[in-house]
Amino acid sequence: MECFVGTWRLVESNKFDEYMKAIGVGFATRQIGNVTKPTTIISLDGDRVVIQTQSTFKNTEVSFKLDEEFDETTADDRKCKTLVTLEDGKLKQIQKWDGKETTLVREVDKDKLVLTLTMGNVVSTRHYEKA
Repeated sequence: MECFVGTWRLVESNKFDEYMKAIGVGFATRQIGNVTKPTTIISLDGDRVVIQTQSTFKNTEVSFKLDEEFDETTADDRKCKTLVTLEDGKLKQIQKWDGKETTLVREVDKDKLVLTLTMGNVVSTRHYEKA
């Protein structure tokens, strides 16, 4: 988990609008989401992982234990059952709501973090650099 800890700034985003559309985000919120460049802060608090996302639009924070399902309210106000696991050095987050499921996978390569968002056949990647 240590490699994920730090402050990460979004530098590139691919197919994020398509991903937001696939998970059901409305037009106005997508417009904001497409121009927002969030900063993600990942920290450890004992056996809990804390992920804070900060932007000019909205700040969110989620705190969880690996391998334990928890209730999450996303930045776009979805109420999800979420499970985060660490598999092959990747942080895999599965969100389930209203019979739907999306996967968010974070992987670190030196000072870069790649977030891959998958909903059905829509795949978006967001690239971050360590601040």
